[in-house]
Amino acid sequence: MRDGASIEEDANELPSWTTSTVEETTLTTSLSDALVDADLLIEAIPERLDIKRAFYTRLQAVAPVKTIFASNSSTMLPSQLAASTGRPERFLHLHFATPVWQHNIAEIMANPHTDPAVFEALIAFSRQMGMVPIPLKKEQPGYVLNALLVPFLLAALQLFVEGVADYQLIDKTWMIAKDAKSGPFGSIDQIGITTVYNITRNMAEQNKESDAARIAAYLKEHFIDTGKLGVDVGEGFYTYPNSAYLARAS
Repeated sequence: MRDGASIEEDANELPSWTTSTVEETTLTTSLSDALVDADLLIEAIPERLDIKRAFYTRLQAVAPVKTIFASNSSTMLPSQLAASTGRPERFLHLHFATPVWQHNIAEIMANPHTDPAVFEALIAFSRQMGMVPIPLKKEQPGYVLNALLVPFLLAALQLFVEGVADYQLIDKTWMIAKDAKSGPFGSIDQIGITTVYNITRNMAEQNKESDAARIAAYLKEHFIDTGKLGVDVGEGFYTYPNSAYLARAS
């Protein structure tokens, strides 16, 4: 996508096959109908292990044998879900950054049993979509992007929750010092506060991290329970579409 261009403006520059793809798309609430001839399914449901495992148990019962399963999980490992898929050799992770059309990377991570041909097929598929493939050599929580990003966001959240500085000042510090377009809290709103909450909740439960537990509790009370979930609903740490953080660097 061109800098400063809207989605509508950029639509004129998309490959011609995208128009026919949209026209040929059929919406359905039936999982079996959706998968009747599917080559690939990309799962992007909530970042909770129990929900994902239950979904893949349902999925394996109705998907064709040929279908490749790919999870867009932000922080989980493919090996945590592979057994639930019933086809670990055709299961791996395919992770996108948001907004996808601006930050066009596709991180690809296999589990120990993934067929190398399936791994290569996802690399080729990513290129076909106009993404830059980021194939990982081994399993890593958070891939490359979130292995770097999550500790950064958690550090910002801890500074805020512990009362060291308000979120506007934390964003302002980062934006001025690093010449960045947004700070950590603007990024959290873009990612979605539900996703960040689930990540901190999982860290608290699985690793018994007290800092993550305090952050998760704060996010639940002040954001999840109040419906302030980020850009998609018009309010998170900031309000949208005219976010105040854009003025914080001045």
